[in-house]
Amino acid sequence: MDAEVKLAIIGVGQIGKRHLARYQEVPGARVVAICDVNETELRRVAEQNAIPHATTNPADLLAIDEIAAVDVCLHNNLHAPVSIAAMEAGKHVYCEKPLAGSYADARAMVDCSRRLGRMLSMQLGSVFSSATTAARLLIEEGRLGRPYYAKSSFYRRRGRPFVDGYGSASFVSRRVAAGGALFDMGVYHIGQILYLLDNPDVLTIDGATHQEIDMYEDRRRASGFDVEELAVALVRLAGGITFFIEEAWAIHLAGTDGSKLVGTRGGVSLAPFAYHTTMADMEMDGAFELAAAEKRRLSCLPEAAAFASPQHHWVAALQGRVPLLPTAEIGLNTMLISEGIYRSQQMGRSVTASEVAEASVATALPL
Repeated sequence: MDAEVKLAIIGVGQIGKRHLARYQEVPGARVVAICDVNETELRRVAEQNAIPHATTNPADLLAIDEIAAVDVCLHNNLHAPVSIAAMEAGKHVYCEKPLAGSYADARAMVDCSRRLGRMLSMQLGSVFSSATTAARLLIEEGRLGRPYYAKSSFYRRRGRPFVDGYGSASFVSRRVAAGGALFDMGVYHIGQILYLLDNPDVLTIDGATHQEIDMYEDRRRASGFDVEELAVALVRLAGGITFFIEEAWAIHLAGTDGSKLVGTRGGVSLAPFAYHTTMADMEMDGAFELAAAEKRRLSCLPEAAAFASPQHHWVAALQGRVPLLPTAEIGLNTMLISEGIYRSQQMGRSVTASEVAEASVATALPL
């Protein structure tokens, strides 16, 4: 048996409860403490799940010696202060996406992790999808050749938090969430592409954001909706790679053709998954039995279980069974791109990565 890992969750709202349920599926993981400002809900969740420690004060939770790692499930502009406090208290940190509300705050988290030797990971479920695994295997076998173009794309027809009928107003408030569709959904798709490309350096960003589609005026006023519903960008990455991004909570289109990655020998479409190449001087599109391959790997390869989900991987890394995937570093690069899109919109021109990094300021809220 692998050593039991004792975990804590800060924030037991919708996302925190989801993380709790996933940990309960991971052998060797046990949530022993939770924290939330809503004391009634905190007590209910603790009692329902037999969690021995429940507190409304993060400092009290971080003082519990038996906790090895903390899972931060708070709004974006609270990620950095809580994560840094946890690492300074000797805990490893798993943080919901995005890594923080600004590049400066995300940079502080990664720097703290490196300085103190703490593990830092970001929730990035797209990295553990069967499509990502398949694409990675094709890349490693050289089936794509040298990557030179990627596209990160996802649309909702009309799915803005709160104003379209789900979620809280905090999701559309820049003060709390720091961003809109880019931070809510774009992290998954941008991060997936960056992972497949081995997280290359960002060179320049030329981007734009929009908030154009009509919404219920009472919902607009109640929420103070001041984030983007659509973001688009052309990003130049090291290695001669062109990266196109489009992410929308609401847009007058029937759907998206999904994310893609193209190289000199072949390309992959990620949703639905397909491989495209030329064989015997004929264009070919190939389909794969991803579910069968995933089931076989989980049955036959002992290490595969450590990549079954983000939580499986986090616990396996804490146990020392596998190296931690660099989701925090990918999250940092994603923040650089996202903030670059906002800055490019403000400046009306392309911006360099160094410009974005130098101009970024902390947006974190006090604890």
